[in-house]
Amino acid sequence: MGSATREALTGTRAALTALGRADLSVAEDLLAAVRAIHGTSQLRSALIDNEADAVQKRALVDAVFGSRISADAATLLTSAASSRWSSGHDFLGGVEDLGIRVAAEATGDDIEIDAELFAFERTVAADAGLELALGSKLGSSAAKAVLVDRLLVGKVSPATVAIVRHLVQQPRGRRIGEMLRHAASVVADQRGFGIATVTTAVPLSDAQLARLEQGLAAQTGGRRIRFDTIVDPTVVGGVRVQIGDDVFDGSVASRLSSLRQQLAG
Repeated sequence: MGSATREALTGTRAALTALGRADLSVAEDLLAAVRAIHGTSQLRSALIDNEADAVQKRALVDAVFGSRISADAATLLTSAASSRWSSGHDFLGGVEDLGIRVAAEATGDDIEIDAELFAFERTVAADAGLELALGSKLGSSAAKAVLVDRLLVGKVSPATVAIVRHLVQQPRGRRIGEMLRHAASVVADQRGFGIATVTTAVPLSDAQLARLEQGLAAQTGGRRIRFDTIVDPTVVGGVRVQIGDDVFDGSVASRLSSLRQQLAG
């Protein structure tokens, strides 16, 4: 990620904070705009044209989308378009990030969207047919959206449905599992949490998770942690924890692998 994109992301998140809490429809409008912009390179280029000012960008947004998106969505989209991005791909990712964050803000804190996304990711990973149906380049976007609705509507929050429905229609070269995990991390970040993916050979008890959270607090500067727990017998024993790009691996499998490497060397 280039420095321009990092600054742009900071700007879009500040615009969301200034706007305040928005409805889920605003998130859906932003995600729909991502799909529309992705399909038109000319529009994408015009929106990130650094020679145009914010007034011109808003006029373009209004001319293209009109009443199809809400005023709040148009304001946030204009803010994103008025920032400098390292690439058109980053711009689309930034608007998508913004849409997911709006979805997180629009939903009560008692609903754990990130947990729902992780749970669906595990469901997809365990079913090769479902993974193919949602991730294949050959399937139509409309059919994938219908499948998502059939699987999730009434079982998870509307925000989770909206996010997943968008992702399967707009993969942009990403695998379905990667997209779901990333979206979950964005939701958690917007709500002030870090995501720790914990892999163990057997399920951890609530007490064990509480002790683990205390231990990780020092590693994350005291930031609150939300766990995505995975049971994988191949880790043999111990625990593997990943927070962002940082991995803390105390599993027996890891130590055996390290020993084999030392012996081989």
